Amino acid sequence: MSVTDFRVMGEEITLEPSIEEEKTIKRTGYYSSLYPVKKMQGRICLFLVDLCEKFTFFEVVCNMIPFCTGKLGYHNYHAAILNLCFTGTSMMTSVLVGWLSEVYLGRNKLAYLCLLLHFLGVALLSAVTFPIGDLCTGTSHVVNNIPTEEWERVFYGALLTISLGTGGIRAIVCPLGAYGLQEYGSKKLTSFFKWFYWFMSVNATIVFLGISYIQHSGAWALVILTPFMSLLMALITLHMIYCNLIYQPERGCSLMMTFGVLVNALKTCCLRCHHPGREVTSWLDHAKEKYGGRNSELYVEDTKFFFTLFPLFIFQLLYRVCIMQIPSGYYLQTMNSNLNLGGFLLPIAVMNTISLLPLLVLIPFMEYFSTCLHPSRRDGPFLMACIIAGNFSAALSVMVAGCLEIHRKHFPQLEQPLSGKVLAVSSMPCFHLILQYLLLGVAEALVNPASSVIAYRFVPRSIRATSMNFLTLFNGFGCYTGALLVKLVYLISEGNWFPNTLNKGNLESFFFLLASLTLLNVLGFCSVSQRYCNLNHFNAPNIGGSNLEETLLLQEKSLKFYGSIQEISPSIDRWETAL
Repeated sequence: MSVTDFRVMGEEITLEPSIEEEKTIKRTGYYSSLYPVKKMQGRICLFLVDLCEKFTFFEVVCNMIPFCTGKLGYHNYHAAILNLCFTGTSMMTSVLVGWLSEVYLGRNKLAYLCLLLHFLGVALLSAVTFPIGDLCTGTSHVVNNIPTEEWERVFYGALLTISLGTGGIRAIVCPLGAYGLQEYGSKKLTSFFKWFYWFMSVNATIVFLGISYIQHSGAWALVILTPFMSLLMALITLHMIYCNLIYQPERGCSLMMTFGVLVNALKTCCLRCHHPGREVTSWLDHAKEKYGGRNSELYVEDTKFFFTLFPLFIFQLLYRVCIMQIPSGYYLQTMNSNLNLGGFLLPIAVMNTISLLPLLVLIPFMEYFSTCLHPSRRDGPFLMACIIAGNFSAALSVMVAGCLEIHRKHFPQLEQPLSGKVLAVSSMPCFHLILQYLLLGVAEALVNPASSVIAYRFVPRSIRATSMNFLTLFNGFGCYTGALLVKLVYLISEGNWFPNTLNKGNLESFFFLLASLTLLNVLGFCSVSQRYCNLNHFNAPNIGGSNLEETLLLQEKSLKFYGSIQEISPSIDRWETAL
């Protein structure tokens, strides 16, 4: 065929589109007109699913210690460790389920499985915590015929299934990318993360107020509302799957690819020790194909940027231990204080709401203050200052908690009912503990948005999802670090620094130890903080093609749903592309 004939054919196709192309254009216009409605519907469903998931999760966390110490007879340290492990497992399973959905199983099938696990766990937990012993079958109590060990096994099984279901829902239905992260350029990401945590704080405030009502109403509200919220979440999620409202995550270097680069580099490096060859600038370069490895140069270079974030992740472990004192050490301290407020027994979950007030107030002021800064000071230096100040605030909160624990033991004791038991507690009003909760809220308002921005922007686009996954993993590791610290302190001090009866021990010594470790951790982080001040260091002139690709991808404003059609016809047809 001659070139002239080819051009004539291209003109005929261009001037006289086929019936299928006309249908495609009409269908594209139809979906474009429905896009704002679908976007708003997806955001509303996402908010409701996140609300239901947080309600069931924090309902378990807020009632774990009273149930374990009151119903199961556990020591305080055992209940605190169990609460920390449950929280950490729920965080880490979200990364595991997200990886499974990308590699082995489909996201829809895995969503069905996680919803089933979540509802099953909530139902089992409600059956365990419901006071069936008050109900009688004939002349004998039902629960008394079942050994305590059997109830503990059911209890642990319920916690495990809830953590798996919670992690799956967070990874599939409520991932970070579902909040429109791909719509923002580099300059607006800082504002996005600030307002993201602000809206999450509003959501958590609603949840804790609801939990406070449940703690005030009694066990019947726990049995009815918690399974209802799980069922409602499942129905909304099924609607999102049916209407293709679940968001498509970004594709990039997966977790296994990153681990593959690490393992390949270590293996090649060990072989080079026995057979020396060319020198490399970094030990990760051994994973490159030109140095005998199996990975391309692009993947290895992206992994290099990722591994520079490890000091940031590691230095945040003790900060996370301080934050996790709210459902462990602070909870025990509040439980052993006077909750009576003019004849009204204050629910302990109200103190969690107080810790959220600094996030609701400070984040708008921080956003305004950052806009007044010079652009060169707005990103790296300002974010580093926020993280350092937030870690100091967390250390100060734990130190204040230790001082208030000494102050609490000077008050006379009184009897106070809690979870069906009468406890001998201090007569110090629980409002004296407000300062330590507020300081932890200030720490979260400063650290969480800043660390998320650095973890997202410090690495190239292809590995950003992996970076955020590792940030979540280290948050889970922080919970396990807190559980390990409680266990070690209990064993070394023989129960004196984390006592079963607070008035007969020295819980303040545990708080002072944690505050000292956190201050040393801040000094160590200051020594490496300068490397994170430049958030665009990977956009070097020698990788201009990657920078061009980054710029083009950031122009995509459309949200990608599973199974939906969101394609726009290109201005250049396929024949002109071939020419």
